Amino acid sequence: MRIVFATDLSDASTDAMSSRTCLDCLDNIGVTEVHLVTVVPDNVSSGLPGMESATDARRSLRPQREVFESAGFDVETHVARGTPHRRITGFADRLGAELIVVGSRGESPLENRLVGSTARNVARTTTRPLLVERIAPPDADQAVVKEHLFERVLFPTDFSENARTAFEFLPRLKGATRAVDLLYVRGRDDDVTDPRDRLADLAAEVEREMGIEAGINVREGNVVDEILAEETRVGATTTLLGTRGRSRLRRLLLGSVSESVVARGNNNVLLVPPRAAQR
Repeated sequence: MRIVFATDLSDASTDAMSSRTCLDCLDNIGVTEVHLVTVVPDNVSSGLPGMESATDARRSLRPQREVFESAGFDVETHVARGTPHRRITGFADRLGAELIVVGSRGESPLENRLVGSTARNVARTTTRPLLVERIAPPDADQAVVKEHLFERVLFPTDFSENARTAFEFLPRLKGATRAVDLLYVRGRDDDVTDPRDRLADLAAEVEREMGIEAGINVREGNVVDEILAEETRVGATTTLLGTRGRSRLRRLLLGSVSESVVARGNNNVLLVPPRAAQR
């Protein structure tokens, strides 16, 4: 599997990718080729404080490259100037990447943060599955918020076609996943019949395809609130969500639920775009 790993060159990003949590989990899902990408924004010009690392960004990428190479991955580095999310998704499309990884915290000397807008905009425009990895605060005891990226996956579904596309990504995590939890949130104007039976059918597919049992649960209330509560209840390390698709403006309509889970949650989030958007 070939992936694009977006980095802002910060110590936090280096620490996160150096953890066995990151390296082992990527290896376990079959990643062999890593493309490290860092982007210098257009609004940064030479002569500004902090530009020394920007003008030699490729040199700054060497420690991170060495982290992946020492773990046995084939690594290429890419330095670009422009709008971060556009260059990241552009590299992923051109390279035929099967996954993009973006950290959800950290800042470089250029203040090019992969925190809010970049991660959100990559999520809205990507035609590739995207992992938003939570990097721990500076005073934390560990580099990442959740150990073992894909060990316990929460899959909320509304039984839509887009959710089905995300569900079909699950078997690709087989080597790193020990437990899967399936969730449906019943809303006020819910017209879905027999959601527990439908979840049970999906659980049977998980057992057949991945060789592990899947828990099921039906909750009632606000969809985002209930997803976040279920993450805590089951101890999920990654939440897998499908996104809604593209508009005529060629902008990915991430969807209020997916976007809110990314913005408000404290869990790693794996977003899978609909089949029509994938290249």
